[in-house]
Amino acid sequence: MPAESANVERPLGAELPSGARFVGREAGASAAWPLADAPADADLSLCVACGLCLPHCPTYRLTAEESASPRGRIAAMRAVSEGTGVVDDAFASFMDLCLVCRACEDVCPSHVPFGRMMEHARAQIEPRRPGGSRFLRWLGLDVALPHPLLLRTAAFVQPIARPFLPKRVRALAPARTYPFARLPRLAEPAAGVEVRGTVALLSGCVQDRWFHGVNDATVRVLVRNGWRVTVPRGQRCCGALGAHNGRLDRARRLARRNVRAFAGADHVIVNAAGCIAHMKAYGELVDGAELPVRDLMAFLADEGLTTAPTHGLPDGRVAYHDACHALRAQGIRTQPRAVLALIPGLELVEIHNGDRCCGAAGLYNVVEPEMSGRLMHEKAEAIRDTGARVIASANPGCTMQIAAGLRALGVSAEVVHPVELLERAYEPERP
Repeated sequence: MPAESANVERPLGAELPSGARFVGREAGASAAWPLADAPADADLSLCVACGLCLPHCPTYRLTAEESASPRGRIAAMRAVSEGTGVVDDAFASFMDLCLVCRACEDVCPSHVPFGRMMEHARAQIEPRRPGGSRFLRWLGLDVALPHPLLLRTAAFVQPIARPFLPKRVRALAPARTYPFARLPRLAEPAAGVEVRGTVALLSGCVQDRWFHGVNDATVRVLVRNGWRVTVPRGQRCCGALGAHNGRLDRARRLARRNVRAFAGADHVIVNAAGCIAHMKAYGELVDGAELPVRDLMAFLADEGLTTAPTHGLPDGRVAYHDACHALRAQGIRTQPRAVLALIPGLELVEIHNGDRCCGAAGLYNVVEPEMSGRLMHEKAEAIRDTGARVIASANPGCTMQIAAGLRALGVSAEVVHPVELLERAYEPERP
């Protein structure tokens, strides 16, 4: 061999024995995904199966089964991608048991985008579901949530239909709804208050019809601190629930709609953790669909309050719950606590294992009641042990789950959004 040839770099693995290979398909094999919207090979290849995610995964922690871990689920996806596995009932059960809490992403040294992979894996499962299940998901995720009039109708009918709802749904659904409440299209700071800029608010679907008070408090707190607030009428549901449940086409349509509605906004303020985590990933769904979204409490912490709250709360002991899509997907932890610490006399208490998922996870508490119930009970017991009778939660799904868990334990407590506590410290006469 000529000397110069001996120094030529050869590809890694070029000297492997015949038939040996790194991760990837066998020669001549093809992926067995039934649909085009599949997990990307580039994403799957990032996982080195180190296992660091296992102790942080709620379902693995409770079952100790590899198939209920991120590593096991990725192995199942990889098998389908390499053509050695298929999308069958077993595959569906592995994916359905996942909460997509993204605790695994938080500790992964390879930065595996597990949430994105799960959304695409579930898109492969949807056509396999029984007709009744597909119809209900279509009715809720494709019809009701994206259409304001239908959502208002659902909120109006709920108190009447409540006695006939399944027990699990009845325990979760708030007793009060706001079918006719509206937010102002434009809210201005009071005369004499320096205007710091303009923000656009995502009103949301579940948030606005079942937790409208959170949106009201959001507008009032922002205005009080010098922000002009607009609420674009063309906006729709953010699409998070659809994306998490494999309905990516609907999620893309909603992303495009919201990009048009919020075009030109300097800041898009979102007060629900699940919504903002999803909206920050719009660019992964639709090219060029990025929006300047900001988490409400992080925005208030980063930009600062121009008006300090002056009133304490009747019960100043508050337990703070970290929603997974704030803590894990966005790394938001200190900012809400820093804002609440400005309330005179407020004592923030930490929840034991507070970084663990409460089990809400969008529709998970309805479609996987056994696992969700175990996680809900754990979280409720940990909150009870703090002795706090006020719990701050910045995600509507978590709020419903925690309230139901505390009621089941016989604990009398109030679960509110942290911005509602801030508003009370400004205006103590408000309930």
